[in-house]
Amino acid sequence: MNINHIPELDLSEPAANGLRRGRTTGTCATAAVKAALEFMYAGANPQAVLVTLPGGQYTVAVPIVSVRALGDGSVRADVVKDAGDDPDKTHGATIFAVVKPNRQNNIRFLAGAGVGIVSEPGISVPVGEPAINPGPRQMMTLAVEEVCGVDHVGFDLTIGCEGGAAIADCTFNSRLGIVGGISILGKSGIVEPRSCEAYKEALALSIRVALAEAPQAVAFRPGNIGIGFARAALDLPAKQVVHISNLIGFALESAESILKEGNYRLGSLWLLGHPGKIAKILDGVWETHSSNSEMAVGAVSRIAVDCGFDSTVVDRIAGCLTTEAITELLADHDGSMLLWSEIERRVGLIIAQKVSCIDRVAVRLFNMSGVALGAGRSEVAMKCAQGEG
Repeated sequence: MNINHIPELDLSEPAANGLRRGRTTGTCATAAVKAALEFMYAGANPQAVLVTLPGGQYTVAVPIVSVRALGDGSVRADVVKDAGDDPDKTHGATIFAVVKPNRQNNIRFLAGAGVGIVSEPGISVPVGEPAINPGPRQMMTLAVEEVCGVDHVGFDLTIGCEGGAAIADCTFNSRLGIVGGISILGKSGIVEPRSCEAYKEALALSIRVALAEAPQAVAFRPGNIGIGFARAALDLPAKQVVHISNLIGFALESAESILKEGNYRLGSLWLLGHPGKIAKILDGVWETHSSNSEMAVGAVSRIAVDCGFDSTVVDRIAGCLTTEAITELLADHDGSMLLWSEIERRVGLIIAQKVSCIDRVAVRLFNMSGVALGAGRSEVAMKCAQGEG
């Protein structure tokens, strides 16, 4: 598969905040897989390889530390993780891939030393599988096709990290149900460096742009979840759907300040996202990064009690390691929509007390697949019934 027509992303160009960007563990693992395959099938010993990033719009060059045959028909390649100027726990770690043909005629992902295994539900990978997220798996599958063609033979791709178990001890992996090592992550393939002050400046500017023409509604989203709802159900233009990351409190304070400065009011503020972040507001948490706050499981289980859930179900909710696991647990429960709608309502009331220049606050929760959990279900259904979904 020829990727020469895809433009290369130049990581020497700094991010908008002036800091250096880096490569995710998923991109590093993919580069190691590709280098091993080029060694295996073309006899090449590449100093660097091009990795196609998710979405297929760009490639990125990744230096290769070493490639060598292991004597059992497999090849190992090593890559050093460069996270740029981001304070990433895996910066400088050696990510490796051992590639070996198999007789199953498909691609199998295996955990090497230092990569964890998923032990609890609620992660985007099934229990018992290596903690290699769907995005990196797709990147590695594409790398195999780029080197070997779409009709390739099967391969076992063993992904590891030197010292990964020790690195994982400095993360929240064990609390998330990932044991034995790090996760191979990266939805975009690129690490965007976060300078807190620079990011706050950029966020405040984005909110100012969103409010500039005195719109009736603006949406805040901590992540990418909820974008489809903002566009389809709320019909909001892109500039009025602001990515606020973990800085929910700061975003609200900025909006309030801008509205007071302009002496006008906002009709509706929507907060869209996953309960893993948004439900933390129930515990008074306004900066929702996992390094600064506990999981929202306790808050969800408290609301389940208030909603009249059976004590057995409440205990199972409280025993979940992530809120995504709770969404899976309650997927077919009759009270699921009531629970999530009540959480939406209570979070909205708490936010409303924090802002005086906004007439209405509405919260909508979604699972990791973007499926509405609470009141948003009805709104999506209504749009579909109107032929707009």
